[in-house]
Amino acid sequence: MGAGVTGDRTGALLVVGDVVTDVVARHRGPLATGTDTAAVIRTLPGGAGANVACWAAGSGCADVRLLGRVGADAAAWHGRELVASGVRPLLVTDPQAATGTVVCLVDAGAAAERTFLTDSGASLRLEPADWSDALLDGVAWLHLSGYLLFTESSHALAETALDAARARGVPVSMDPASAGFLAELGVGRFLAFAEGLDALLPSRDEACLLTGLPEPVDAAAELSRIVPLVVVKAGADGALVSRSGGTPVRVPAVPTSARDTTGAGDAFTGAFLAALLAGADPRGAAAQGCRAGARAVSRVGGRPPHRGEATEGSGARGG
Repeated sequence: MGAGVTGDRTGALLVVGDVVTDVVARHRGPLATGTDTAAVIRTLPGGAGANVACWAAGSGCADVRLLGRVGADAAAWHGRELVASGVRPLLVTDPQAATGTVVCLVDAGAAAERTFLTDSGASLRLEPADWSDALLDGVAWLHLSGYLLFTESSHALAETALDAARARGVPVSMDPASAGFLAELGVGRFLAFAEGLDALLPSRDEACLLTGLPEPVDAAAELSRIVPLVVVKAGADGALVSRSGGTPVRVPAVPTSARDTTGAGDAFTGAFLAALLAGADPRGAAAQGCRAGARAVSRVGGRPPHRGEATEGSGARGG
């Protein structure tokens, strides 16, 4: 078990995860197979790890750092976008692979549902050689994107980072990231890694997949017997906070009109971690997460506006 979530957490948030280029296509109604479907298409900076970092910075965390891997094709652009969002980029440029790309198909109807086509590219080619224990200097919390577990090299990097954080007493959290990839990885393998975490932030579907239980409230309680703090993100149903096998507490969602659900979970996670580092208890931090999630779905893309940018400025998505 990790370092816990109590005590003085003054210091930086280090996020380790994916940085990708998103091609977001908003279409109305079903896709027309074999012919054209009208859509509004934008190219935006994204990636679940990068988005979490940007939302944490946008939610008041003064020192947010991001370790990620990109291709030379877009390294400078991604670095500029992160800096503009208040994040300190620690980007490794891959000498062989291009930056990861995700095509995000968003139904512009009332449901605002999205479908991802993912080419991870350089983003999941992080490896232990990209890690240095000095990355934890001044860090009060480490957050790992669950996407790291889906390739052998980045899985090894995640294990290296987790071990280093535990040795220093730095709490570690993870967002499982994708129910589909999680099923491919294997529940047992994921839970074996999760035993070293202090906090886990799965979606409702991920929590149920990890436990085999149909009800999110039961899944939250079960997972918190493995990870001391579990926060299940349940979209319009808010969030469930469970600690050490206790009865989960429900935190209500913030009503909003959804335009694009892309990155809502990343927004929740970033704001939740920023609130924890600012001294909030997990329930209060989850309320902040729900507010950020509502902001995320009300705008196109999954990142908050740049600092000083109008609310409806450009954004990006969660990988």
